[in-house]
Amino acid sequence: MKNLVGGEILAKPVMSWDYQMILPEGTCIKKEYISHLEELGILEVYVKDEERLSTHEIAILRSDIEDSVKVKVKDILERHTYQKNEELAELSETADSIITNIVEEEKVVEKIYDIKERSTDIYEHSINTCSLAILTSLKLGIKKEIIHDIGVGCLLHDLGLRYTTIDLIEKDVQSLNHQQTIEFRKHPVYGYTSIQKETWISDISKSIILYHHERLDGSGFPLRTKDIPFECQIVSVCDAFDEMICGIINKSMKLYEAVEYLKNTGGTLFNKKIVDALLSFIAVYPAGSRVRTSDGEIAIVLSQNKNFQDRPILRIIQDSDGNDVEEEVIRDMVKIPSLFITEILEY
Repeated sequence: MKNLVGGEILAKPVMSWDYQMILPEGTCIKKEYISHLEELGILEVYVKDEERLSTHEIAILRSDIEDSVKVKVKDILERHTYQKNEELAELSETADSIITNIVEEEKVVEKIYDIKERSTDIYEHSINTCSLAILTSLKLGIKKEIIHDIGVGCLLHDLGLRYTTIDLIEKDVQSLNHQQTIEFRKHPVYGYTSIQKETWISDISKSIILYHHERLDGSGFPLRTKDIPFECQIVSVCDAFDEMICGIINKSMKLYEAVEYLKNTGGTLFNKKIVDALLSFIAVYPAGSRVRTSDGEIAIVLSQNKNFQDRPILRIIQDSDGNDVEEEVIRDMVKIPSLFITEILEY
């Protein structure tokens, strides 16, 4: 048990002392299962060979960089009070740090990234939006100095939520009452007016704070305008996508549902060129996903295929009759045009 980290696949069922089944064979051991199993007195479990099930997951930011950036962003924003902006200027350097770490990655704009649904807070959401917007901007060929302004704007885009009292984690904005909705829709104005007169932050970054909830059809807020600066359009797409998959201002969605939403609204709510640029580097089925194929087999996504976000490389772990597959069976979906994923089972 002490060697489990979460994500392993049970090779045999876990039984209680009186031979009652606790977990069946083939279960993915989630982190929260481990402590419960230990409480039940389970000392060891059988798991499938990790090497044969190993996945190649590609993240935008290394975990250590993401953790250190989050600590800094959270520390600065939590100490911030209205128009006490001296420390906010440090986030300009933080944005440059994120940009540098992304740009230094080899062939950064050619990779397909594994982005998963998760629970998060407003600080991590700002960093995720920043990372997505930077990569999208690189895909679009935006100049480096403009990307810096976009990064700063992303880290501060939800600054105005500091001046509201609404808990937005795992809460759909549609469920807010009238007064809460009014307060929530003011947060771009709160954030913008708090830094409007600052000279260390560019007009582009300021505009991102004000415009990030505007939509091309005029249905957004707070201005309900269709005339949205292009840089702000980039952030609005990335912000909306991350909100959907991490449960900020929305009930969290499955990744493929968020991808489908952007595909359907590209050209109406969002700039289709920007949507296409974002979706071009996001894996529809992240590494580690358990999926069912059109052949009825169960597989684990091992890695992605360049330029084919929805056709990864799979390892089959159960055949169409539900029998475990012990030998290594690899399916490269790019090489098998007739093979499709019909269902996502779990990560």
